[in-house]
Amino acid sequence: MLQLRVTASSELTDDVLAHLEADPAVSGLAVARGASLKPRGDVVTAEIPREAANDIVDRLRELGVHHEGSLHLDPVRTWISLPGFDAERRTPGSSADAVVWADVTHQAYEDSELNWTYLSFMTMATTIAGIAIVLDSQILVIGAMVLGPEFGAVAALGLGLVRRRYWLCALAVRTLVVGFLVAILLTAVAALVARGLGWVTVEDITGPRPDTAFIYTPDKWSFIVALIAAAAGALSLTSAKVGGLSGVFISVTTIPAAGNVAVGLAFGVGHEIWGSTLQLLVNLTGMAMAGWLTLAVQQAIWTRMSVRRTRLISRLRGNGESDGSVRFRPPMTG
Repeated sequence: MLQLRVTASSELTDDVLAHLEADPAVSGLAVARGASLKPRGDVVTAEIPREAANDIVDRLRELGVHHEGSLHLDPVRTWISLPGFDAERRTPGSSADAVVWADVTHQAYEDSELNWTYLSFMTMATTIAGIAIVLDSQILVIGAMVLGPEFGAVAALGLGLVRRRYWLCALAVRTLVVGFLVAILLTAVAALVARGLGWVTVEDITGPRPDTAFIYTPDKWSFIVALIAAAAGALSLTSAKVGGLSGVFISVTTIPAAGNVAVGLAFGVGHEIWGSTLQLLVNLTGMAMAGWLTLAVQQAIWTRMSVRRTRLISRLRGNGESDGSVRFRPPMTG
């Protein structure tokens, strides 16, 4: 369940209320006249199922509410309401599967912002990966993977392609390219300092590294893992049940590959640089493809759900039940 809060000018309030009252998915509808100071107008609140959020938001955007006012969607963790339960039962689809595109898109823009926090996490993660390579430590490799923030931008790239927001694609590509370049260069500088101090030698890089050799030896499994992990990550970002992101971070060899590129640059080890660069490109390509495909399938599914919901609303209106008076009660179990 979501709580919808609409801040609208007084001229639009009646249209907003008319749209919400006519929708059988809406429950708990309320209006506070004159409660908004910026813009001068009213505040409307309603409870809506996640499954109906896209249709409702799209209609309110068509009214132009967001041009002067605002739309807010907040998750409701716990709620007890028979009208709300009936509204969910009337709405096709599952709440856990529902994709609220406004929420996902907002998060994608935030994750694609190139800022000092993003660059700091990228640099620290890549530096830890470089240390992991020197020490041949899988524990540090996992730590670097978890710390890396790059998946948000990769997911934003797929979302931009699916939703045809090409400016978002450009932001995501810029963030990924600049982020990896800055992280690799700074880690390479740190590796040069360590080399000058005698802390790291060429033998540490070119010698046997059984626990981290996979970083610079990409194969078909690298691409397959990237596909599966990114699909799981995209589902975690869009679903109400979030639980797969940590699995993405410790499955895909992006940050470790960047760390190995940096160390290879510092010590002039060509095969390490080439192998790790190829590993990085294979993983990023697989993640972007899987993210795009997963989101495209979800968009197709929820487009069909919207069509079903439109037919349901038309049928209810034809039966004179547009006020949401129809109730679907579960069997009593005592």
